[in-house]
Amino acid sequence: MTIYNLGSINADHLYEVPHLPRPGETLSANSFFIGLGGKGINQSVAAARAGSKVVHIGAVGPDGGWAIDQVAGYGIDTQFISTVESPTGHAIVNVDPDGENAIVIFSGANSCQNIDQINKALGGAGAGDILLLQNETTLQADTAKLAHERGMKIIYSAAPFSVEAVKAVMSYITVLMMNQIESEQLSVGLETDLANLPVEEIVVTKGVKGADWLQPKTGQTAHAPSFPVVAVDTTAAGDTFAGFFVAGIDQGQGVQDAMTLASAAAALKVTRKGTAEAIPSRAEVDGFLKENQA
Repeated sequence: MTIYNLGSINADHLYEVPHLPRPGETLSANSFFIGLGGKGINQSVAAARAGSKVVHIGAVGPDGGWAIDQVAGYGIDTQFISTVESPTGHAIVNVDPDGENAIVIFSGANSCQNIDQINKALGGAGAGDILLLQNETTLQADTAKLAHERGMKIIYSAAPFSVEAVKAVMSYITVLMMNQIESEQLSVGLETDLANLPVEEIVVTKGVKGADWLQPKTGQTAHAPSFPVVAVDTTAAGDTFAGFFVAGIDQGQGVQDAMTLASAAAALKVTRKGTAEAIPSRAEVDGFLKENQA
């Protein structure tokens, strides 16, 4: 089937720094790189690298032709990426020697989505297809509603986190994906625990502690452990997990297998510097799993 992703497209300005900047500090970077990024496009690249058919829905500015070309180079359908007047979104990514990062985002064209374009993109979608969403674009709830009306499975990656953004799509989504901090923030913001959320499935990533899956209605759970690796850059690790998890579900894997696949992909990603260009292929992940599950 097909994964449709309404997602951000950014130019990532990546700086390797001796430590993450402190308030008021001017810091010299050890290196500088510009690459393709944004939570949305990272997840599309991950899903495509995992072997799924991906249609990306988004927007770039007049300066964004290079980004569309790079997206297409990953085998992603780009016909529904619009060019708008606002500049292409970008991010300033600082990465320290331990692989930890601090990121500043300018949304730019990501805030200029068009509902007619989205409706056109989803025109051929239906049951069996998946809509993937994050919180770096506009029109998330509108798009979720359109997908819900078409019987699609809707997977929402709740980052950057906002309680209000989650509430706006809650009634439409099938799977809610968060990291541990985001899940705690949501529980506080909604004054309830995860087991009482009105969604079919929840996935919580916990870094070195792995990832948990919960089905609130039945109380069923699953856990996928992390894989021990030496991290050099944690940027896009969560996006890699999300993209591979969604691809696993799209390709008919069960939750346990999809989470294990995603965990392995994220582990490989953090051993490499960069964002979209550092996301591993399905063959690399399968090889990694074979080596680590022997």
